[in-house]
Amino acid sequence: MRSILFSAAVSFAVFTQAGCAQEGPALDREQLLEDLRILAADDMEGREVATEGNARARAYIIERLEGIGVGPVNGDYEHSFTFSLPRNPDEDITGVNILAQIEGTSDSERTLVVTAHYDHEGMRDGQIWNGADDNASGVASVLAIAADFVANPPEHDVIFAFVDAEERGLQGARAFVANPPIPVENITFNLNMDMVAMSQDRILWAVGTYHYPFLVPMVEEVAARADVSMPMGYDEPTEEPGGDWTLLTDSGAFHVAGIPFIYLGVDFHPHYHQPTDTYENMTLDFFQDASAAIVDFAREADERLDEIGEAAGR
Repeated sequence: MRSILFSAAVSFAVFTQAGCAQEGPALDREQLLEDLRILAADDMEGREVATEGNARARAYIIERLEGIGVGPVNGDYEHSFTFSLPRNPDEDITGVNILAQIEGTSDSERTLVVTAHYDHEGMRDGQIWNGADDNASGVASVLAIAADFVANPPEHDVIFAFVDAEERGLQGARAFVANPPIPVENITFNLNMDMVAMSQDRILWAVGTYHYPFLVPMVEEVAARADVSMPMGYDEPTEEPGGDWTLLTDSGAFHVAGIPFIYLGVDFHPHYHQPTDTYENMTLDFFQDASAAIVDFAREADERLDEIGEAAGR
């Protein structure tokens, strides 16, 4: 996540203090922590794209989806794509997105796409870069959303996209948007999670309302119920390095295609893109409360999806 290490002061529209809101929806907090711990474990070897550790993480995510009861998209959870990097344009690298879906209870064609990248930086000089916050945490929170929607079916279709090769330039998200499993015009909103487990200040940023101001009431509604602070910001054009996160994570690929998004994530911290980004260094109480707010956000997005689509002309 986010290729520039910089923390900028950002103005925001809403800042709900933690502890002042009503309790969010039920969440299996032990399973949430177990998912984070397993995906960030040493045997995943940092989950770098096209490695055995990445494949092990993918197998675990698919096993969890099957256990939750979320089916695959078009008969298969695994959807491969190829890309190359500027430094070696003749070498094709194969990434694999994991796609799952839940059918909505209505006959609407509008679809909510929930994303989190499961890859990370792998190993360097024999040292594992575990990527607990970046982004085992986002994957765990999306699995929690999936479990909630299975227990309480959504009104609209929901696609869960665990995308690969984000650390190599949002490659999995770009592949999804370029070749979506449904008509792209049916994708009404993208909710993206990237780094949601490490915040001493208990702040979960909501990014995207500068571009889509009609989403402000939804953020305000969820923030009022959250047990973490959910300010809006980090999405306005600026010359400050790292001050605009719009295109620095997977939701950027959806934004480029004109699809409204909200990206939920924490600020930069000392463990970002370091081998110290481990389960043991996460703020686990915050992570659990943030994930409860994330599940609530997904529920609110489903309830407002027709409203979002109308405002966006989708």
